[in-house]
Amino acid sequence: MSNLQLLRQRIESKTAVVGIYGLGYVGLPLALRFAEVGLKVIGFDIDAAKVSKLNAGQSYIERITPNLIQQARARGFEATDDFSRTTEADALIICVPTPLDRHREPDLSFIVNTVEALLPHAREGQLLSLESTTWPGTTEEVLAPRLRARGLEPGQNCALVFSPEREDPGNPHYGTKDIPKVIGGTTPTCLALGQALYQHAIQTMVPVSSTRAAEMTKLLENIHRSVNIGLVNEMKIVADKMGINIHEVIDAAATKPFGFVPYKPGPGLGGHCIPIDPYYLTWKAREYGVNTRFIELAGDINHHMPNWVAGKVADALNDRGKAVKGSRILVLGLAYKKNIDDTRESPAVEIMDLLQGKGAEVAYSDPHVPTFPRKRDYAFDLQSEPLTPDNIARFDCLVLATDHDAFDYALLQRHARVIVDTRGRLAAASNTVAA
Repeated sequence: MSNLQLLRQRIESKTAVVGIYGLGYVGLPLALRFAEVGLKVIGFDIDAAKVSKLNAGQSYIERITPNLIQQARARGFEATDDFSRTTEADALIICVPTPLDRHREPDLSFIVNTVEALLPHAREGQLLSLESTTWPGTTEEVLAPRLRARGLEPGQNCALVFSPEREDPGNPHYGTKDIPKVIGGTTPTCLALGQALYQHAIQTMVPVSSTRAAEMTKLLENIHRSVNIGLVNEMKIVADKMGINIHEVIDAAATKPFGFVPYKPGPGLGGHCIPIDPYYLTWKAREYGVNTRFIELAGDINHHMPNWVAGKVADALNDRGKAVKGSRILVLGLAYKKNIDDTRESPAVEIMDLLQGKGAEVAYSDPHVPTFPRKRDYAFDLQSEPLTPDNIARFDCLVLATDHDAFDYALLQRHARVIVDTRGRLAAASNTVAA
Protein backbone atom coordinates (compact mmCIF):
# COMPACT_ATOMS: atom_id res chain seq x y z
CA MET A 1 0.00 0.00 0.00
CA SER A 2 1.41 3.41 -0.99
CA ASN A 3 1.84 6.31 1.42
CA LEU A 4 -1.13 8.14 -0.08
CA GLN A 5 -3.33 5.05 0.01
CA LEU A 6 -2.48 4.67 3.68
CA LEU A 7 -3.24 8.36 4.23
CA ARG A 8 -6.63 7.92 2.54
CA GLN A 9 -7.36 4.93 4.76
CA ARG A 10 -6.45 6.86 7.92
CA ILE A 11 -8.58 9.83 6.86
CA GLU A 12 -11.61 7.69 6.02
CA SER A 13 -11.34 5.72 9.27
CA LYS A 14 -10.91 8.98 11.24
CA THR A 15 -7.64 7.75 12.74
CA ALA A 16 -5.70 10.54 10.99
CA VAL A 17 -4.11 13.19 13.21
CA VAL A 18 -4.80 16.80 12.16
CA GLY A 19 -2.23 19.52 12.78
CA ILE A 20 -3.48 23.12 12.73
CA TYR A 21 -0.78 25.82 12.37
CA GLY A 22 -1.94 29.16 13.76
CA LEU A 23 -4.53 29.14 16.55
CA GLY A 24 -6.22 32.46 15.95
CA TYR A 25 -9.70 33.43 14.78
CA VAL A 26 -9.51 30.90 11.91
CA GLY A 27 -7.30 28.09 13.17
CA LEU A 28 -8.81 27.64 16.61
CA PRO A 29 -12.46 27.22 15.48
CA LEU A 30 -11.28 24.75 12.82
CA ALA A 31 -9.27 22.78 15.38
CA LEU A 32 -12.27 22.60 17.69
CA ARG A 33 -14.50 21.43 14.85
CA PHE A 34 -12.16 18.59 13.86
CA ALA A 35 -11.95 17.57 17.52
CA GLU A 36 -15.72 17.69 17.77
CA VAL A 37 -16.14 15.14 14.98
CA GLY A 38 -13.68 12.75 16.59
CA LEU A 39 -10.29 13.41 14.99
CA LYS A 40 -7.15 13.80 17.06
CA VAL A 41 -5.95 17.43 16.73
CA ILE A 42 -2.61 19.04 17.55
CA GLY A 43 -2.65 22.85 17.46
CA PHE A 44 0.64 24.60 16.69
CA ASP A 45 1.35 28.23 17.56
CA ILE A 46 4.49 30.27 18.20
CA ASP A 47 2.74 32.19 21.00
CA ALA A 48 3.57 30.28 24.17
CA ALA A 49 0.92 32.20 26.13
CA LYS A 50 -1.82 30.95 23.78
CA VAL A 51 -0.53 27.41 24.04
CA SER A 52 -0.53 27.54 27.84
CA LYS A 53 -4.06 28.95 27.99
CA LEU A 54 -5.47 26.31 25.66
CA ASN A 55 -3.82 23.44 27.49
CA ALA A 56 -5.26 24.86 30.72
CA GLY A 57 -8.74 24.84 29.19
CA GLN A 58 -8.90 28.62 28.79
CA SER A 59 -9.86 30.76 25.81
CA TYR A 60 -8.54 34.07 24.45
CA ILE A 61 -11.34 34.60 21.89
CA GLU A 62 -14.62 35.92 23.29
CA ARG A 63 -17.00 33.83 21.19
CA ILE A 64 -15.12 30.60 22.03
CA THR A 65 -15.99 29.73 25.60
CA PRO A 66 -13.65 27.89 27.98
CA ASN A 67 -16.20 25.08 28.00
CA LEU A 68 -15.60 24.50 24.28
CA ILE A 69 -11.84 24.34 24.86
CA GLN A 70 -12.31 21.90 27.73
CA GLN A 71 -14.57 19.67 25.65
CA ALA A 72 -11.92 19.58 22.91
CA ARG A 73 -9.22 18.80 25.46
CA ALA A 74 -11.30 15.89 26.72
CA ARG A 75 -11.38 14.60 23.13
CA GLY A 76 -7.58 14.73 22.89
CA PHE A 77 -6.93 18.23 21.53
CA GLU A 78 -3.64 19.72 22.64
CA ALA A 79 -1.65 22.80 21.75
CA THR A 80 2.10 23.09 21.35
CA ASP A 81 4.86 25.39 20.14
CA ASP A 82 7.07 22.39 19.36
CA PHE A 83 7.09 22.09 15.56
CA SER A 84 9.02 18.81 15.73
CA ARG A 85 5.67 17.21 16.52
CA THR A 86 4.73 17.81 12.87
CA THR A 87 5.83 14.24 12.21
CA GLU A 88 2.90 13.00 14.35
CA ALA A 89 0.29 14.64 12.11
CA ASP A 90 -1.20 13.25 8.89
CA ALA A 91 -2.78 16.52 7.79
CA LEU A 92 -1.02 19.87 8.16
CA ILE A 93 -3.38 22.87 7.84
CA ILE A 94 -1.86 26.36 7.76
CA CYS A 95 -4.06 29.16 9.11
CA VAL A 96 -1.68 32.09 9.60
CA PRO A 97 -2.06 35.82 8.80
CA THR A 98 -1.25 37.30 5.40
CA PRO A 99 -0.92 41.05 6.06
CA LEU A 100 0.37 43.86 3.89
CA ASP A 101 3.77 45.44 4.37
CA ARG A 102 4.34 49.18 4.75
CA HIS A 103 4.11 49.59 0.97
CA ARG A 104 0.70 47.83 0.87
CA GLU A 105 2.22 44.81 -0.84
CA PRO A 106 1.73 41.14 0.17
CA ASP A 107 3.66 39.90 3.18
CA LEU A 108 3.90 36.10 3.03
CA SER A 109 6.42 35.88 5.85
CA PHE A 110 3.98 34.11 8.19
CA ILE A 111 3.28 31.42 5.59
CA VAL A 112 6.93 31.01 4.61
CA ASN A 113 8.14 30.93 8.22
CA THR A 114 5.52 28.33 9.14
CA VAL A 115 6.38 26.10 6.19
CA GLU A 116 10.11 26.42 6.91
CA ALA A 117 9.49 25.50 10.55
CA LEU A 118 7.45 22.38 9.81
CA LEU A 119 9.31 21.06 6.75
CA PRO A 120 12.30 19.61 8.62
CA HIS A 121 9.81 17.37 10.41
CA ALA A 122 7.55 16.57 7.46
CA ARG A 123 7.39 13.08 6.03
CA GLU A 124 5.93 11.19 3.12
CA GLY A 125 2.23 10.43 3.30
CA GLN A 126 1.10 13.79 4.68
CA LEU A 127 -1.47 16.27 3.36
CA LEU A 128 -0.57 19.97 3.46
CA SER A 129 -3.44 22.47 3.18
CA LEU A 130 -3.07 26.24 3.01
CA GLU A 131 -6.09 28.26 4.21
CA SER A 132 -4.50 31.72 4.43
CA THR A 133 -5.81 34.19 1.85
CA THR A 134 -3.17 34.96 -0.75
CA TRP A 135 -2.49 35.73 -4.39
CA PRO A 136 -3.29 33.15 -7.10
CA GLY A 137 -0.27 30.92 -7.58
CA THR A 138 1.05 30.93 -4.00
CA THR A 139 0.42 27.23 -3.41
CA GLU A 140 2.16 26.24 -6.66
CA GLU A 141 4.93 28.83 -6.60
CA VAL A 142 5.78 29.13 -2.89
CA LEU A 143 4.74 25.89 -1.17
CA ALA A 144 5.22 23.20 -3.84
CA PRO A 145 8.91 24.02 -4.56
CA ARG A 146 9.70 23.84 -0.86
CA LEU A 147 8.06 20.43 -0.61
CA ARG A 148 9.96 19.19 -3.67
CA ALA A 149 13.25 20.41 -2.19
CA ARG A 150 12.59 17.95 0.65
CA GLY A 151 11.84 15.10 -1.76
CA LEU A 152 8.05 15.45 -1.32
CA GLU A 153 6.16 15.41 -4.63
CA PRO A 154 2.47 16.44 -4.48
CA GLY A 155 0.26 13.69 -5.84
CA GLN A 156 2.96 11.02 -5.52
CA ASN A 157 4.18 10.80 -1.92
CA CYS A 158 2.32 13.75 -0.36
CA ALA A 159 -0.74 15.89 -1.04
CA LEU A 160 -1.03 19.66 -1.42
CA VAL A 161 -4.26 21.67 -1.51
CA PHE A 162 -5.55 25.20 -1.06
CA SER A 163 -8.84 25.65 0.79
CA PRO A 164 -9.54 29.25 1.84
CA GLU A 165 -11.00 30.03 5.24
CA ARG A 166 -14.48 31.55 5.25
CA GLU A 167 -14.98 32.44 8.91
CA ASP A 168 -17.50 35.18 9.75
CA PRO A 169 -16.97 36.09 13.43
CA GLY A 170 -20.14 37.11 15.18
CA ASN A 171 -22.47 35.49 12.64
CA PRO A 172 -24.89 33.34 14.67
CA HIS A 173 -26.25 31.54 11.59
CA TYR A 174 -23.05 30.21 10.01
CA GLY A 175 -20.39 28.41 12.00
CA THR A 176 -17.37 26.52 10.70
CA LYS A 177 -19.35 23.42 9.76
CA ASP A 178 -22.11 25.34 7.93
CA ILE A 179 -20.04 27.38 5.46
CA PRO A 180 -19.37 25.55 2.15
CA LYS A 181 -15.67 24.75 1.71
CA VAL A 182 -13.95 25.68 -1.54
CA ILE A 183 -10.95 23.49 -2.28
CA GLY A 184 -8.45 23.04 -5.10
CA GLY A 185 -5.69 20.46 -5.37
CA THR A 186 -2.29 20.40 -7.03
CA THR A 187 -3.36 17.10 -8.64
CA PRO A 188 -6.65 15.16 -8.73
CA THR A 189 -5.25 12.82 -6.09
CA CYS A 190 -4.45 15.78 -3.84
CA LEU A 191 -7.95 17.17 -4.31
CA ALA A 192 -9.59 13.84 -3.46
CA LEU A 193 -7.55 13.52 -0.25
CA GLY A 194 -8.31 17.11 0.76
CA GLN A 195 -12.03 16.60 0.24
CA ALA A 196 -11.96 13.34 2.18
CA LEU A 197 -10.40 15.16 5.15
CA TYR A 198 -12.52 18.29 5.22
CA GLN A 199 -15.84 16.55 4.62
CA HIS A 200 -15.58 15.10 8.13
CA ALA A 201 -15.88 18.63 9.53
CA ILE A 202 -17.68 20.67 6.82
CA GLN A 203 -21.13 19.87 5.49
CA THR A 204 -20.66 21.03 1.88
CA MET A 205 -17.54 20.75 -0.27
CA VAL A 206 -17.00 22.93 -3.37
CA PRO A 207 -14.16 21.45 -5.44
CA VAL A 208 -12.58 23.60 -8.16
CA SER A 209 -10.13 22.77 -10.91
CA SER A 210 -6.90 24.01 -9.33
CA THR A 211 -5.32 25.68 -6.33
CA ARG A 212 -5.13 28.89 -8.38
CA ALA A 213 -8.89 28.84 -8.96
CA ALA A 214 -9.45 28.34 -5.22
CA GLU A 215 -7.08 31.20 -4.40
CA MET A 216 -8.84 33.49 -6.88
CA THR A 217 -12.27 32.50 -5.51
CA LYS A 218 -11.38 33.80 -2.06
CA LEU A 219 -10.09 37.06 -3.49
CA LEU A 220 -13.22 37.57 -5.60
CA GLU A 221 -15.45 37.10 -2.55
CA ASN A 222 -13.66 39.78 -0.59
CA ILE A 223 -13.05 42.16 -3.50
CA HIS A 224 -16.78 42.00 -4.26
CA ARG A 225 -17.46 43.31 -0.76
CA SER A 226 -14.66 45.88 -0.87
CA VAL A 227 -15.89 47.37 -4.16
CA ASN A 228 -19.52 47.56 -3.06
CA ILE A 229 -18.62 49.04 0.32
CA GLY A 230 -16.39 51.55 -1.45
CA LEU A 231 -19.32 52.51 -3.67
CA VAL A 232 -21.73 53.03 -0.79
CA ASN A 233 -19.12 54.94 1.22
CA GLU A 234 -18.63 57.32 -1.71
CA MET A 235 -22.41 57.63 -2.03
CA LYS A 236 -22.53 58.50 1.68
CA ILE A 237 -20.12 61.39 1.19
CA VAL A 238 -22.14 62.71 -1.77
CA ALA A 239 -25.42 62.34 0.10
CA ASP A 240 -23.97 64.11 3.14
CA LYS A 241 -22.97 67.10 1.00
CA MET A 242 -26.51 67.19 -0.39
CA GLY A 243 -28.17 66.92 3.00
CA ILE A 244 -29.63 63.47 2.25
CA ASN A 245 -29.74 60.58 4.72
CA ILE A 246 -27.91 57.77 2.92
CA HIS A 247 -29.38 55.12 5.24
CA GLU A 248 -32.91 56.16 4.28
CA VAL A 249 -31.91 55.92 0.62
CA ILE A 250 -30.39 52.45 1.05
CA ASP A 251 -33.46 51.17 2.87
CA ALA A 252 -35.71 52.52 0.14
CA ALA A 253 -33.57 51.03 -2.64
CA ALA A 254 -33.55 47.67 -0.86
CA THR A 255 -37.30 47.36 -1.35
CA LYS A 256 -36.61 46.60 -5.02
CA PRO A 257 -37.03 42.81 -5.21
CA PHE A 258 -34.35 42.30 -7.87
CA GLY A 259 -31.05 43.75 -9.07
CA PHE A 260 -30.02 45.50 -5.83
CA VAL A 261 -28.06 44.23 -2.83
CA PRO A 262 -27.89 46.63 0.12
CA TYR A 263 -24.47 47.43 1.58
CA LYS A 264 -24.08 49.66 4.61
CA PRO A 265 -21.53 52.50 4.76
CA GLY A 266 -19.28 52.96 7.75
CA PRO A 267 -16.06 54.53 9.06
CA GLY A 268 -13.82 52.34 6.88
CA LEU A 269 -12.96 48.68 6.49
CA GLY A 270 -11.64 46.37 9.17
CA GLY A 271 -10.88 42.73 9.83
CA HIS A 272 -8.28 40.38 8.44
CA CYS A 273 -9.68 40.10 4.89
CA ILE A 274 -11.48 42.94 3.14
CA PRO A 275 -9.00 45.80 3.80
CA ILE A 276 -6.08 43.60 2.75
CA ASP A 277 -7.03 40.94 0.21
CA PRO A 278 -7.72 43.20 -2.80
CA TYR A 279 -4.09 44.31 -2.74
CA TYR A 280 -2.94 40.70 -3.07
CA LEU A 281 -4.63 40.56 -6.46
CA THR A 282 -3.57 44.01 -7.62
CA TRP A 283 0.05 43.12 -6.79
CA LYS A 284 -0.09 39.82 -8.69
CA ALA A 285 -1.99 41.35 -11.62
CA ARG A 286 0.93 43.68 -12.33
CA GLU A 287 3.00 40.60 -13.18
CA TYR A 288 0.55 40.06 -16.06
CA GLY A 289 0.55 43.70 -17.15
CA VAL A 290 -2.91 44.40 -15.75
CA ASN A 291 -3.73 47.59 -13.86
CA THR A 292 -6.66 46.85 -11.56
CA ARG A 293 -7.94 50.43 -11.40
CA PHE A 294 -11.47 49.62 -10.24
CA ILE A 295 -10.29 47.50 -7.31
CA GLU A 296 -7.66 50.01 -6.24
CA LEU A 297 -10.11 52.92 -6.41
CA ALA A 298 -12.50 51.15 -4.05
CA GLY A 299 -9.58 50.44 -1.72
CA ASP A 300 -8.54 54.09 -1.76
CA ILE A 301 -12.07 55.27 -0.92
CA ASN A 302 -12.39 52.84 1.97
CA HIS A 303 -8.89 53.66 3.20
CA HIS A 304 -9.81 57.36 3.32
CA MET A 305 -12.96 56.95 5.42
CA PRO A 306 -11.30 57.37 8.87
CA ASN A 307 -10.03 60.75 7.64
CA TRP A 308 -13.57 61.64 6.59
CA VAL A 309 -14.82 60.74 10.07
CA ALA A 310 -12.07 62.78 11.75
CA GLY A 311 -13.14 65.73 9.62
CA LYS A 312 -16.77 65.32 10.67
CA VAL A 313 -15.67 65.25 14.31
CA ALA A 314 -13.74 68.50 13.80
CA ASP A 315 -16.81 70.09 12.18
CA ALA A 316 -19.12 68.91 14.98
CA LEU A 317 -16.82 70.37 17.63
CA ASN A 318 -16.30 73.58 15.68
CA ASP A 319 -20.06 74.09 15.43
CA ARG A 320 -20.11 74.04 19.24
CA GLY A 321 -17.20 76.43 19.64
CA LYS A 322 -14.58 73.77 20.33
CA ALA A 323 -11.35 72.78 18.60
CA VAL A 324 -10.19 69.19 18.26
CA LYS A 325 -7.00 70.12 20.11
CA GLY A 326 -7.63 69.79 23.82
CA SER A 327 -11.04 68.12 23.40
CA ARG A 328 -11.89 64.90 25.18
CA ILE A 329 -13.20 62.40 22.63
CA LEU A 330 -14.64 58.96 23.35
CA VAL A 331 -14.70 56.41 20.55
CA LEU A 332 -17.54 53.91 20.94
CA GLY A 333 -16.55 50.45 19.71
CA LEU A 334 -13.00 49.31 19.08
CA ALA A 335 -13.77 46.04 17.24
CA TYR A 336 -13.95 46.18 13.44
CA LYS A 337 -17.60 45.11 13.42
CA LYS A 338 -20.35 44.81 15.97
CA ASN A 339 -20.73 42.20 18.69
CA ILE A 340 -17.22 40.70 18.44
CA ASP A 341 -13.83 41.29 20.11
CA ASP A 342 -11.68 41.30 16.96
CA THR A 343 -9.87 44.64 16.46
CA ARG A 344 -7.66 43.70 13.51
CA GLU A 345 -7.41 46.58 11.00
CA SER A 346 -10.26 48.32 12.82
CA PRO A 347 -10.99 51.82 11.49
CA ALA A 348 -11.85 52.84 15.05
CA VAL A 349 -8.18 52.55 15.97
CA GLU A 350 -7.11 54.73 13.04
CA ILE A 351 -9.75 57.30 13.96
CA MET A 352 -8.32 57.42 17.49
CA ASP A 353 -4.81 57.87 16.09
CA LEU A 354 -5.90 60.67 13.75
CA LEU A 355 -7.73 62.56 16.48
CA GLN A 356 -4.86 62.16 18.93
CA GLY A 357 -2.55 63.45 16.23
CA LYS A 358 -4.68 66.60 16.09
CA GLY A 359 -4.23 67.12 19.82
CA ALA A 360 -7.35 65.46 21.21
CA GLU A 361 -7.42 63.45 24.41
CA VAL A 362 -8.85 60.14 23.19
CA ALA A 363 -10.46 57.23 25.00
CA TYR A 364 -12.65 54.32 23.99
CA SER A 365 -15.48 52.17 25.26
CA ASP A 366 -16.10 48.64 24.07
CA PRO A 367 -17.83 45.92 26.11
CA HIS A 368 -16.03 43.25 24.09
CA VAL A 369 -12.50 44.73 24.39
CA PRO A 370 -11.74 45.64 28.04
CA THR A 371 -8.08 46.55 27.40
CA PHE A 372 -6.54 48.11 24.31
CA PRO A 373 -4.71 45.24 22.59
CA ARG A 374 -1.10 45.13 21.52
CA LYS A 375 -0.71 46.29 17.93
CA ARG A 376 2.14 46.64 15.49
CA ASP A 377 1.45 50.25 14.45
CA TYR A 378 -0.53 51.73 17.35
CA ALA A 379 0.14 52.04 21.08
CA PHE A 380 -2.60 53.25 23.43
CA ASP A 381 -2.35 52.52 27.15
CA LEU A 382 -6.10 52.51 27.69
CA GLN A 383 -8.92 50.58 29.32
CA SER A 384 -12.52 50.58 28.14
CA GLU A 385 -14.44 53.46 29.68
CA PRO A 386 -17.66 52.73 31.60
CA LEU A 387 -20.74 54.30 30.04
CA THR A 388 -22.33 55.99 33.04
CA PRO A 389 -24.29 59.24 32.69
CA ASP A 390 -21.55 61.27 34.39
CA ASN A 391 -18.75 59.68 32.36
CA ILE A 392 -20.58 60.16 29.07
CA ALA A 393 -21.20 63.83 29.88
CA ARG A 394 -17.55 64.59 30.63
CA PHE A 395 -16.49 63.99 27.02
CA ASP A 396 -16.75 66.80 24.49
CA CYS A 397 -17.63 64.38 21.69
CA LEU A 398 -18.55 60.72 21.24
CA VAL A 399 -17.80 58.87 17.99
CA LEU A 400 -19.90 55.80 17.27
CA ALA A 401 -17.41 53.71 15.29
CA THR A 402 -18.81 50.22 15.95
CA ASP A 403 -22.50 49.79 16.72
CA HIS A 404 -22.45 46.99 19.29
CA ASP A 405 -25.89 45.85 20.39
CA ALA A 406 -24.73 46.07 24.01
CA PHE A 407 -24.59 49.87 23.91
CA ASP A 408 -27.52 51.72 25.51
CA TYR A 409 -28.15 54.18 22.69
CA ALA A 410 -30.92 56.07 24.49
CA LEU A 411 -28.55 56.63 27.43
CA LEU A 412 -25.81 57.85 25.11
CA GLN A 413 -28.06 60.35 23.36
CA ARG A 414 -29.50 61.65 26.63
CA HIS A 415 -26.14 62.49 28.19
CA ALA A 416 -23.71 63.15 25.30
CA ARG A 417 -22.79 66.69 24.33
CA VAL A 418 -22.50 65.59 20.71
CA ILE A 419 -22.29 62.19 18.99
CA VAL A 420 -20.81 61.60 15.56
CA ASP A 421 -22.62 58.51 14.21
CA THR A 422 -20.69 56.62 11.51
CA ARG A 423 -23.12 53.67 11.38
CA GLY A 424 -26.57 55.24 11.05
CA ARG A 425 -27.58 53.58 14.30
CA LEU A 426 -28.89 56.60 16.22
CA ALA A 427 -32.19 58.40 15.91
CA ALA A 428 -32.13 61.98 14.63
CA ALA A 429 -31.44 64.42 17.49
CA SER A 430 -29.96 67.86 18.03
CA ASN A 431 -26.79 66.36 19.54
CA THR A 432 -26.28 63.72 16.81
CA VAL A 433 -24.26 64.21 13.62
CA ALA A 434 -24.23 61.66 10.79
CA ALA A 435 -20.83 60.74 9.38
